Amino acid sequence: VQRPVDKGVAVLETVGGSLRRVIPIVLAHHDKFNGAGYHPTEGEAIPIEARIITVADVYDALTSDRPYRKAMSPFDAKEIIVKGSAVDFDPVVVDAFLAAFRFGEMDVRSEVA
Repeated sequence: VQRPVDKGVAVLETVGGSLRRVIPIVLAHHDKFNGAGYHPTEGEAIPIEARIITVADVYDALTSDRPYRKAMSPFDAKEIIVKGSAVDFDPVVVDAFLAAFRFGEMDVRSEVA
């Protein structure tokens, strides 16, 4: 998982200009809120954009079919994200995710409900 991050940063570095501002976000989007992960960054030192992308990326990964496993239900994925709050994920971002989930802002198919 770390290699695609490094490759993404390498591509962005060659582009330059205003896209360079997303490099810290790309670098941090796999960092854990508690400081575990690729870099020693933790908590609010992780860019907010990366903290948001982390939750979105995990939700997408869990609810999508993968070659090694079938997609899980949005509700099971939501529970995994909730359990990771304050450890893997920023609790404020998790709360926003839950609000979006509750208010029907997420793409949750009715046949799964």
